[in-house]
Parts: sequence; structure tokens; C-alpha cells
Amino acid sequence: MIITKTPFRISLFGGGTDYPVYYKENTGSVLSTTINKYCYIHCRNLPPFFDYKYRIRYTFREETKTLDEIKHSSVRECIKYVNMNNIGIEMVHTSDIPAQSGIGSSSAFTVGFLNALYALKGNVITKRQLAQFAIHIEQNIIKENVGSQDQVATAFGGFNKIDFGTNPEFEVHPLTIGKDKLTNLQDHLMLFFTGFSRNASDIAAEQIKMTNEKKDDLKIIHEMVSEAIEILNCNNSDINEIGTLLHEHWFIKRALTTKITNPEIDKIYESAIKAGAIGGKLLGAGGGGCMLFFVEPHNQNKVKETLKNLVHIPFKFEALGSQIIHYEPNDDF
Repeated sequence: MIITKTPFRISLFGGGTDYPVYYKENTGSVLSTTINKYCYIHCRNLPPFFDYKYRIRYTFREETKTLDEIKHSSVRECIKYVNMNNIGIEMVHTSDIPAQSGIGSSSAFTVGFLNALYALKGNVITKRQLAQFAIHIEQNIIKENVGSQDQVATAFGGFNKIDFGTNPEFEVHPLTIGKDKLTNLQDHLMLFFTGFSRNASDIAAEQIKMTNEKKDDLKIIHEMVSEAIEILNCNNSDINEIGTLLHEHWFIKRALTTKITNPEIDKIYESAIKAGAIGGKLLGAGGGGCMLFFVEPHNQNKVKETLKNLVHIPFKFEALGSQIIHYEPNDDF
């Protein structure tokens, strides 16, 4: 039995520059952190007592005799990729936050399941390999319209600047800012679930299609990563400048495609700003899911009251990435 624990992520700046269609020509960067909300994967060899070979439990339950019958594309393709086609597998997925919430849940699942499968096989795999394999499976095999930041963030963990389009294809740079400043930043961030999820791939497809027309906007979004790091590194800077930068980012990002926001999301954002938030953003591709706001601590109760119809998600930063938290060798049959 293997149990993996893989964190979700919040992306502050640079989202959209992590799509291969953009960074392979222009390079891209994101500033993101993983948080203490997780995807858990329980995985083991299925004993040979059943009339099916695979038992997969997530939102749905699948029991199939063949690998190709599995409807969950990531489960099916991860098992094929790790070359465990001839071994019965049971997988159970649980999560702290619902799927399609913009916090990297799909990639956290792929990373966590790959981590579990390699452990079940008795192989040691690095965080870089986990991220690379997850990117390959999602982009090239399943052919999802996804970027490359989620796989890297959830595999590595921590508060990082991640560069794309480099050699190797991505580089992870942990932010070496003081603990007090990092805690101060964390204390200014509030996370809310809007109550409606969305299909990120559909929204991302539209953004990918618009990449050439929006290169100037994406360049500004890319430059904001360096601006945010400069604010965090400067001893004399005001942490509220991060909130102001997020507010600027909101108007640029929402203009990339018509699918990123809608009147209901705009109303939520405007209400939070009126209640005292300095800035904010939708997480992930947009269209729904979770929203992040930068709010001074003395205004947070007012924002929480204003957004009382949404689910407030308290969180803290985490730094470990995908982990194996339980390992028990296979029983032999």
C-alpha cells in the first residue's frame, strides 16, 4: 500500500506564460507557492480475487477488466506510462478542495498518482522527473490544454519562481526571502471558493488560440513576476504593493479572452475591493473555481462578511511538494 500527499498551488503572477505555445518562443515565468491543502492517492496491487483487474475510485467508481476500459484518462495513461499494464491496481483518490477549482488539482492528481505507481513498482523518482513525466502525459498523451506550471509546482513544493523555455525546459528558483516577510505575505492573502467550477481545458484552449494576438499583454504579465520579486526582496518596500500589482494584473488577465471572467465573478471581485481588498485574481484558467484576494489583516473580517456566500479557505504555505507518506511492501500472491 502506498499513500501519496500532493499539495495544491496558488499562482500569484505569470500565469499564461507557462503554455508551451508561448514560452517556446518567448520564455515565460510564474511566481507561485504550494499550500497546505492536498490531493491524497491510496494505491496498491489489487489482489487476484475479483472478476476485474482495476478498481478506481474518485468522484466515480470504475471496475474494469482491461486498462483501455478505464475512463479516467490520467489514471489509464499513467499506468501505461509506468508500464504496469499487467498488474492489477486499486486506486482511491480524496482531496481537500474540489476538482476544477483553479488550484492545480488535475496536475496534483497526475503527479501524486505517478509518485504512487513508481513507489509501488519499487523505483525511486526525483521531483524533476515527476514534473517532466506529468507534463508529458497531460500535454502530449492526453492532449489536455494545460500549461506547465502546475506539474512543476505540485511536484517540487514551496514558494518559487519557475522559468519556462530554458534549457532544461524549466528551472525552479526557490525565493530566498525572510521568514517574517513570507509570513506577512501569507497573512495578507485570503482564498475563497466561488461555488461554481469550470472546465479549465476549454478556457485554456481559447487563451492558447489568442496567444499571438495577446503577446504584448503576456509580456507585461511575465514582467510582473520580476516586479513582485523585487517588492518581496526589498527591505524598504511596502507589502501592500503586491496587492496593487495583483489589481493591475486582474485587468490585464481578464482581457486575454472573454471566457476568463463573467458578470458574477466581476461582481465578487468588485465587492471584495469595496470591502477593503487591495487586489486579487482568479486562480487557474479562470471562469470560476477559487479566487485569491490581497487584504490587510484589519480588513479581512469585513471582506469575509461581504463574501459570506462563498466558502472561505484558510491556508498556509507549504514547502515539501509531493510526498510518499505511507509505504508498505506488496504482499505476494
